[in-house]
Amino acid sequence: MRIQTATEPGTPGRANEDFAVAAAPAGGRGGALVLLDGVTPPPGGDGCRHSVAWFAARLGGALLERAVAERHMPLAECLAGAISRTADAHRETCELSHPRTPQATVVCTRWDERAVDHLVIGDSALLVEGPDGAVAPVLDTRLDEVWAAARRLPRERRAEFVEGSRNAAGGFFTAAADPAVAARAVTGSVPRAAVRSLAAVTDGLGRWVETFRLGGWAELFGELAVAGPEAVIARVRAEEAADPAGVAFPRAKAHDDASGILVTL
Repeated sequence: MRIQTATEPGTPGRANEDFAVAAAPAGGRGGALVLLDGVTPPPGGDGCRHSVAWFAARLGGALLERAVAERHMPLAECLAGAISRTADAHRETCELSHPRTPQATVVCTRWDERAVDHLVIGDSALLVEGPDGAVAPVLDTRLDEVWAAARRLPRERRAEFVEGSRNAAGGFFTAAADPAVAARAVTGSVPRAAVRSLAAVTDGLGRWVETFRLGGWAELFGELAVAGPEAVIARVRAEEAADPAGVAFPRAKAHDDASGILVTL
């Protein structure tokens, strides 16, 4: 088994709100990876005294622990428990009912000799390579669907519509303070023999596909496998630097935190 991980803040000197980790516990053939992309709050704040980076590290660490230690437990239940534990860690000091309380997208994958289980919630992506080299993306497309609906509205109403769709029925979901959201995740399982490698990327690295259109998900996986996550992040940074104002490639942030994990089983 080989594990490669890279993560880089969008702005040097600013806290990285991503969380990326993979573990292969000694004595077994299994392992797990967890990748989170913390959601940067708006200027008005999020009702929390802690940073988004603090939240992502707490939630990601709790999820990895449960995924590895509670191997009988479905990943959605692992996520629900991790959300509850993280909420309890700051329930007494922070306004967890705030609509923008710290939150994050989540990718989690767990494997053993029999199966590879996965969970995705939000706009980070999981890429699964089969023995024949074919790559299947596992995506939660609900944010894209909300934005597609928003674009049919007058421009001045779009942002409000998207914000109102956050963690709401018919909208899109992120892991925040409500453990019930874990049941909304995209989940599944495939036989271990059907998987050769796995890659997980936050949307900052997914810009390689979705913003700069350097190729599709299969091509991104190929770049990760050949050059490694650090080199692919560098390529995204070069594209961002070539279009700093977002004229050729419109985007909400000129630069975004970017993280990737590649596991060869």
